[in-house]
Amino acid sequence: MKLMKRGQGGFTLIELMIVVAIIGILAAVAVPAFMDYIKRSKRVEASLQLNKIGRSAKRVYSENAAYVVGTAGQLPLHPGSGGCCGGPNNHCAAVPTSFAADPIWRQLDFQIDEDSLFYYDYTGALTTFTAKATGDLDCDTTEITYTLSGTAANGNPAVTLTEPAVNAD
Repeated sequence: MKLMKRGQGGFTLIELMIVVAIIGILAAVAVPAFMDYIKRSKRVEASLQLNKIGRSAKRVYSENAAYVVGTAGQLPLHPGSGGCCGGPNNHCAAVPTSFAADPIWRQLDFQIDEDSLFYYDYTGALTTFTAKATGDLDCDTTEITYTLSGTAANGNPAVTLTEPAVNAD
């Protein structure tokens, strides 16, 4: 039977504790950064959908010399508190027929076909409009709102997207 010489053993307790401490420090830095990355990725939906509304509104203005006039209902419906939809992954269920049933959304040719983190509204006059995307990304009762403002100066339609502060939610 061959005996092991001293120094040929495995890791010492000190070495293992150092490795665990290093992993703990890396996790303490990486997890919050990852969570911020996830929140930022969820915000993209709002700007994409509002840009779609803006393009449609500008098209309508170019064809009729006026934006769509009126107030569209807030859609999709959000059964949770505030802007939190609850449901799987906090998404509001997509119901494209509810957009089609609203005359303002129909004139804008806008609907959402997939479950959404935000709900949308629109208010328009002849030469201005405001569209908003509001949501509570992590159901902490803190809503964020993206605002798209449309104007028409000298017959030229223009839109401006205003994003919430980065740390708002």
